[in-house]
Amino acid sequence: MTSTPQQTQHIPDTLPQLLRYHYGKYGNSKIAMREKDRGIWKPYTWSEYYAIVQRLAMAFLDLGLRPDEKVAIIGENKPHVYWFELAALTCRAPVLGIFSDCGPQEIKYFLTHSDSTFVICQDQEQVDKVLEIKAEIPLIRKVIYWEEKGMWNYDDSLLITMDTMLEMGAVKVEENPDLFDKMIDETDGDDIAVFFYTSGTTGLPKAGLQTHRNIKMMAELMDRRDPALESDQSVSYLPIAWIAEQLQNVGYSLYKGFTVNFPENQETVTQNIREIGPHMVLFAPRNWEEFIRTIRVKMADAGILNRLFFNLALKIGYKVGDARMRGQKAGLIWELLHYPAEWFVFRPLKDRLGIKRGRIARVGGTAISPDVIRYFQAIGMPLVQIYGSSECGMVTMHPPGQIKAETSGTPLEGYEVKLSEEGEILVKSPCMFKGYYKDEAKTATVLLDGWYHTGDFGNIDEDGHLIVMDRMDDLQTIAGDKRFSPQYAETRLRFSPYIKDALVVGRAQKDFAVALINIDYDNVGHWAETHHVVYTTFLDLSQKEGIIKLIRKEIESINRLLPEHARIRRFINLHKEFDPDEAELTRTRKVRRDFMEEKYQQLVDGLFGDKSQLDIVAAVTYRDGTQGELKSSVLVNDI
Repeated sequence: MTSTPQQTQHIPDTLPQLLRYHYGKYGNSKIAMREKDRGIWKPYTWSEYYAIVQRLAMAFLDLGLRPDEKVAIIGENKPHVYWFELAALTCRAPVLGIFSDCGPQEIKYFLTHSDSTFVICQDQEQVDKVLEIKAEIPLIRKVIYWEEKGMWNYDDSLLITMDTMLEMGAVKVEENPDLFDKMIDETDGDDIAVFFYTSGTTGLPKAGLQTHRNIKMMAELMDRRDPALESDQSVSYLPIAWIAEQLQNVGYSLYKGFTVNFPENQETVTQNIREIGPHMVLFAPRNWEEFIRTIRVKMADAGILNRLFFNLALKIGYKVGDARMRGQKAGLIWELLHYPAEWFVFRPLKDRLGIKRGRIARVGGTAISPDVIRYFQAIGMPLVQIYGSSECGMVTMHPPGQIKAETSGTPLEGYEVKLSEEGEILVKSPCMFKGYYKDEAKTATVLLDGWYHTGDFGNIDEDGHLIVMDRMDDLQTIAGDKRFSPQYAETRLRFSPYIKDALVVGRAQKDFAVALINIDYDNVGHWAETHHVVYTTFLDLSQKEGIIKLIRKEIESINRLLPEHARIRRFINLHKEFDPDEAELTRTRKVRRDFMEEKYQQLVDGLFGDKSQLDIVAAVTYRDGTQGELKSSVLVNDI
């Protein structure tokens, strides 16, 4: 029986108290956060961080925000998101993040379901979405925004700027300078801090409730496994609505005191990461896969000599990396060969990617190919996989020197993991959520006798490492009664530089699987140009004979890793990319499998049939909510 871990006594329990703790410790002597704004990195010390949150909290009081009311935040990763979150939490008002690419109706769902009374918006785009549904969100009392560009002529009593709030707050602070400190004292570790909405792969998202103490405990347990330093630099990149960002940067930075850096915008993330050179990064699988696709395509374009040196260095890197993953040395000869490989090949490569100083590298959110873990370990980036959820926090992580690429590591201190008779992963957590908001029935189905039923299918190996295979609901029957994990094949397909995404389907009556492939338009387009393949559109490129041969070769290499009965025998290159705006992916870019298989049933049926070409009439939903229709045909390809 695993006991509940003891928390560090001198570290406070709530996020506002942690802010005050580091304000008192560092004041103006240390940078808490740094933002790239109009080409210039603008730093904020812990004193400035504290002062801004203080004024916003006082303004919230003036606007009538009460304890247990909810504050929603819609925007990209900016310091403002953190300031508003900490200000609301100081007022004992829980917060929820909403993905910035959500449409008006999605925003309406989150606002009404959570009973939010205040909405924080980044800019005109987000404000316009909220105003469009104004009549349908009667509980909203104020819409606050911080980027005023394009909004000078807006006249709505709901609207108020962040600058106005700061002015209001400054007056209140002057009137009662001790009130903010008293409010922080009144925050409690058992207060609900954040609503974490599930990804909604099987239905409408549910709001898991997490407390201050749990978030702090998650950060502390993660730090005990692989400690960060107060001098470290991190980058805020993942959506604020996702628990990974709340834990890695909001909660962890307040617990540890390292500096969080904010890119200028989504388009400059890669460049800004290179400028900062973070010591710790947490990316989703797709980000790490994109790194590899970029490296492999550039190497394919390199001269013969450069390719030769890189492939030789990579062979050395794999030998040394695999040994280090086991906590061993590869041997004197390999270690000596690794020095020039590191300094002349891997170090410049990591510098171009912005991860040269990377000491802590993590991936989570969904499954990733073991090949990705081994690849980054080979080039000297100590990438490890984590497993967890909004409901129970971070459950497993690889211990240093015990890294198995096919697993998610061992349970963190205080966690217990076991399997049900059906193979479902069950977790007992010291950071267990307080249930789903307004859904006691669903809470009762997933939380039984203190065990959280994750809905994930997995295994535990002889060393206690957790292997996460797929969602229980996504497992399929193939070749009669054999179990089949589509995700296993899909993660390996995404290791290809030419495949951005895939949907793999099996059927009980067939002894093979089929795949709907999303080509990586940039990389495949680049391949086409270098091989003199002329094309006009995404659809045209995807159906070119040379591209079909290219993808067929990639699938053939993946098939060698799959059981005979689960190998992909037919595929199509889809006419478009999977799109969250069409509900094909969740906002965290997970495949909504049931929806996809229903939407593309005609194509799947055709792949299991004997047709050589399939006609498509597809409804398309654009970002502004308008709909259109796409008519085309795609080739069915055999392997």
